[in-house]
Amino acid sequence: MKMKLRCSLQVMCMTFLCSILCCSFLMSQGRCHDIVEAVETIKSFEDFEIEQKLKVINKPAVKIIKMPMMSYPLGSKRKREKVSNKTFGHLWKNGVGCPMGTVPIMRVTKDDLLKMKSFDDDDNAYPQSSWGNTYKPAISNKGHYFALARTKGKPRKYNGAAMNMHRGTSEANLSMQFSSGRMNFQIGNEFIQVGRLSYQELYKDTYPRLFVFTNAGGHPCFNNFCPDGSGMILVSRDFTPGLLLLETDYDIAIYKDKRNGDWWLLMGPSWEGIGYWPSSTFQESYGTGIEWGGEVYSPGLPSPPMGNGYFLERTPDQDAYMRRIKIVDENFKIDNTVGNTESFSTNPHCYQVVDAKENFWRHAGHLVLYGGPLCNKLR
Repeated sequence: MKMKLRCSLQVMCMTFLCSILCCSFLMSQGRCHDIVEAVETIKSFEDFEIEQKLKVINKPAVKIIKMPMMSYPLGSKRKREKVSNKTFGHLWKNGVGCPMGTVPIMRVTKDDLLKMKSFDDDDNAYPQSSWGNTYKPAISNKGHYFALARTKGKPRKYNGAAMNMHRGTSEANLSMQFSSGRMNFQIGNEFIQVGRLSYQELYKDTYPRLFVFTNAGGHPCFNNFCPDGSGMILVSRDFTPGLLLLETDYDIAIYKDKRNGDWWLLMGPSWEGIGYWPSSTFQESYGTGIEWGGEVYSPGLPSPPMGNGYFLERTPDQDAYMRRIKIVDENFKIDNTVGNTESFSTNPHCYQVVDAKENFWRHAGHLVLYGGPLCNKLR
């Protein structure tokens, strides 16, 4: 035993001595300085990359005259997308929103971009759809739980979808957790999500905010945090992703322009254009599936509440909902009934969903109720 210990100490001493001699040699040759300089160069290059990405993200807004033409199936036809403040201007402190010819942009800081980089290191921190990469129902989602209604059967071709979304009150209070109520518009293996999101890691608070999430070309991104240009191009001067949701409910639609194939986010009773994705953003040119409902994520237990934070009461005063859901089919016809849906929950012990195709509430149309409390149970 003593012999083994003595040998181990000798090896350690020899290793230490070699390290000193090696470093001395490198210093005599100027190599140590080269190594330190190389490390500093790498760090400077990383900072340079971040600064370049910030320039791309915080680029100037698109001028109104350069905005694409658009046809509206859900509202009145317009020659060019108008930038007005009639729909959401009252939500701003000045009561009118941004001046004409400008759009609101939440400036992205270096800290924000570093945080997005940490998200890239953990793909689970991003929103997901309940479908896998072949847009079949996913079996395991690694900390993600869903309670939603979704289209079923053989994939069809969709040119849009819409809903009236209740704001919801649930909040995710722990770091790296989120709680959302959203419409997920699947485009092949890519997708767009839009709705309400409580995400402390993203917004630095737990309040429900409007969010847009784009997963295209293998580059997922929130809102305007899209350094590769895959995100939505904002055109509205009084509403932008990341704003607090102060109203009780919101009309939201995703629609493909019939003339040029661009995908638009429309909001409000007059379906005002908020922003668009150029047709080249996605590999497929049509939607393949749609989800309406809730999603929560937690890297461990407990997982956060969903919807209004408790089990469904089936009353409009208590439940989070998405009503008047509709689709735009491959012929650009609006379907208000949406008969090909199914309810889906990954953990019904905690998160519930009701897909009410009948006249469940007055003037509700096709209605989806969803929600559940903070959950300590595995499915």
